[in-house]
Amino acid sequence: MGLLSSILTLPLAPVRGVIWLGEVIQDQVEQQLHDPAALRAELEEIDRAAQAGQLSEEEQKQAQQSVLDRMTGSTSDLTAIDRTEE
Repeated sequence: MGLLSSILTLPLAPVRGVIWLGEVIQDQVEQQLHDPAALRAELEEIDRAAQAGQLSEEEQKQAQQSVLDRMTGSTSDLTAIDRTEE
């Protein structure tokens, strides 16, 4: 039965390959988004840009908060919505 099912599902092999490739890409992106070294480098780049005058203080705070939210897995947007509903 294994040979027969392999032959019958052979046309689906490209679809399975694309799904597998999508999962691999998603794993890599998630690893890069949550890599502590990459997050630290991003925070340092934000500080450099702020010191060079490329970012305002508010933009710096927002960028830092965005990185910290990714680091902790939380979103400040949801807390802001919760505060306005109260």
